[in-house]
Amino acid sequence: MKSMKRITLLLFAAAMTLPLVATRSVAQLPETPLLNLEGKIALGEVKGRIDHMALDPLRSRLFVAELENNSLGVVDLMARKVIHIIAGLTEPQGVGYEPSTDTLYVANGGDGSVRLYRGADYAETGRIDLGDDADNIRIDPTTKRVLIGYGRGGIATIDPATRTKIADFPLPVHPEGFQLDRSNNQIIVNVPRARAIAVLDSGSGQPKALWRVKESGANFPMALDEDAQRVLVAFRTPGRLAAFSARDGESVASVELCGDADDLFVDAKRGRVYVSCGEGFIDVFDARAGDYRRLARVPTVRGARTSYFVPSVDRLFLAVRAASLEPAAVWVYRPAP
Repeated sequence: MKSMKRITLLLFAAAMTLPLVATRSVAQLPETPLLNLEGKIALGEVKGRIDHMALDPLRSRLFVAELENNSLGVVDLMARKVIHIIAGLTEPQGVGYEPSTDTLYVANGGDGSVRLYRGADYAETGRIDLGDDADNIRIDPTTKRVLIGYGRGGIATIDPATRTKIADFPLPVHPEGFQLDRSNNQIIVNVPRARAIAVLDSGSGQPKALWRVKESGANFPMALDEDAQRVLVAFRTPGRLAAFSARDGESVASVELCGDADDLFVDAKRGRVYVSCGEGFIDVFDARAGDYRRLARVPTVRGARTSYFVPSVDRLFLAVRAASLEPAAVWVYRPAP
């Protein structure tokens, strides 16, 4: 009798344990990744740091500034391979493609020049010398004008029709990432050496405001969330993602971020923010949450800090420099769902 009771108790205990085991197994199943690595496009014999990227949407070609290689790679996204290399550059940093004139602009940090190339065959068609440290490029889709940060403190405006510099907007120090805020007719610029964000009138270039930031500094990448009317800024020391009102610079949120951030994008379709960091991660944040909580930290490769999100093709491109275990390549991520 006692043996039967003992067996019954053991069977009961085992039955009670089964649901717990099943529940634990389900809980440990990996979540659906928010960024799926779709493929890797080899860049060939490219050494050193890689900087910014741009897209020719008509031809589906991605331009990659191979800074320390003094070259620019042209990647055919349909064929997933490099089809052309522009050599003889001097530390290319910023890249921009202006479709109305079918012109590729490459900003060189080494000699301060901006080189112009024909989109059809990449023949050089012009050169504009800004003098020092030509850097980030933005193209106004309304006016078609090309804006380039450079030097000890300025943004040059280039007329694509005449291919000449038509204006200079002064800044207190060298500009890093900047955005064209068309809703408020202003240009918002990271000026890390001033520990601030500068705001210029987009028409005259005159200063409108200088937002002092409480974060430690090194505010390099910037993105604009047009729907929420917020300016998103990534700080490197320490790593923080901060959100500000686009209207008055009021601080909205500040959250921890992976280290050595260099690019920052808003995925308006999904209400997400992507930040690529040289520490070896892509951080994904919830743009719809008031506190910008982090949704995922995607491991990449140390030193791969430059990225480019293109909503029209719904892909995030990550520039990966050559390392002992990884050749230089562009990693292609597909956001999900």
